[in-house]
Amino acid sequence: MRIPMKALILSAGVAAVLGGCQSQQTAASLATTDYRLRHPILITEQPETLDLPVAPGTRQLSRDYTSRIAAFGSQARASGAGSVEILVPSGAATESAGHALAPQIRSALAKGGVPARSISTSSYPVGDPSAAAPIRIGYSRVKASAGTCGHWPDNLGGGIGANVDNYNFGCATQSNLAAMVANPADLLGPRPQGAADQNRRAVVFAKYRNGERTASEYKEGVGAQISNVGGGN
Repeated sequence: MRIPMKALILSAGVAAVLGGCQSQQTAASLATTDYRLRHPILITEQPETLDLPVAPGTRQLSRDYTSRIAAFGSQARASGAGSVEILVPSGAATESAGHALAPQIRSALAKGGVPARSISTSSYPVGDPSAAAPIRIGYSRVKASAGTCGHWPDNLGGGIGANVDNYNFGCATQSNLAAMVANPADLLGPRPQGAADQNRRAVVFAKYRNGERTASEYKEGVGAQISNVGGGN
């Protein structure tokens, strides 16, 4: 029995359409169930701040504050920050203390490696004149974040039998990964390969030319010892 060519073409077209619909449905289902798409890790520029609580009569930085500020300046330099800003509370009870401590803060930042030309001083408004507002030091850096977790748009009991994850699933994992990564740029792509060890390569090539073994020697059992505790002897 021979099948007409028109029937074969029609069946092939129907199969292609159904295949396309199935691929679109698969992509749509992945978009709604993949936690990496629901809670993506975004690389954005965000402020990094250090608050220094001080008393209104403070006129000298403590040794602990000095070391903290220097470490903060070192972090700012390592992150590639273009500038570090000292914010003095304006209209607060600690405003005069902030202006008095600003030069000392600049010196502590310089100890951390921040160039003097990259340090600026400004103020931020405080509505309560009796408030002991802190002195704030800040700079902008690239950070990774996955947004706020704890969003439950659907009833957890309504999806029983649907074989799908709840909306908040995976959010904590993404947030923890974003918080732990030291260099957010590593999430965008791998780092370039570093230079080869020239000395080690010369040693390996010399052994290869002489017909010697180039790999490190490893003796099985070295450093391994079986405990005889409970052996009865």
